Amino acid sequence: MTKYLASNDTWEIGGKRLNSRLLMGSALYPSPANMEDAIKISGSQIVTVSLRRQAAGEGGGNQFWDIIKSFGIEVLPNTAGSHSAKEAITTAQMAREVFGTNWVKLEVIGDQYNLQPDPFETVKAAEVLIKEGFEVFPYTTDDLVVAKRLADVGCKIIMPWGSMIGSGKGLMNPDNLIAIRKQFPDLQLVVDAGIGKPSHATQAMELGYDGVLLNSAIALAQDPVKMADAFRVAVEAGRLGYEAGTMKEREFASPSTPTIGTPFWHQFN
Repeated sequence: MTKYLASNDTWEIGGKRLNSRLLMGSALYPSPANMEDAIKISGSQIVTVSLRRQAAGEGGGNQFWDIIKSFGIEVLPNTAGSHSAKEAITTAQMAREVFGTNWVKLEVIGDQYNLQPDPFETVKAAEVLIKEGFEVFPYTTDDLVVAKRLADVGCKIIMPWGSMIGSGKGLMNPDNLIAIRKQFPDLQLVVDAGIGKPSHATQAMELGYDGVLLNSAIALAQDPVKMADAFRVAVEAGRLGYEAGTMKEREFASPSTPTIGTPFWHQFN
């Protein structure tokens, strides 16, 4: 009997062919060693890093950067902390020099309360960065119109949120995410932000999304390493479910074992 594994399901994003569809952040871990073990067990091949901020407890200095580089995986610098297109563009340019990559996770925050991205500044920054040769991974809300604007300026990857950053609320508006997926069947779509449980990641993957990016759900767990393993399995399960084709919901009951004709036990009376 053939055994199918999601880990054999390679995919392409930003010009790279990868196996894992789980993207991970590198902030908030109790220690550098804990972060290292969690990333390793997750199988993630893309890790985000920020030039602007580094959470307390990560150890700081060269140790943090040495660990990230030692993995031999893809580094996705982000523009976290930017509040304008100009700030984000400058941060992206610095990141390209530091990490030697044209990848950038574009974050332009428009509201400090819910950390919602500024759609106008995000689109503006994306257009400039794409012209400068960046592969832009824009963080946005689940707004279809904003997604269209990002696609119009050349984004090949779009990362709508599931819910507010760090909220752990999961997918607040699945219908919005489905609409974006249907509108852009050829773009790489990654759910970014709001994922709190492995089941949330599975749900995102079942909707046909190409990947999931998360940080807090693993880093703030009682056991980050075990949680990283749980998310690895959850993402694989969701992808397999999507590829297999989940059953359609029904408004009525339907027996899994139909009863046709005379019950078999009557044959013995």
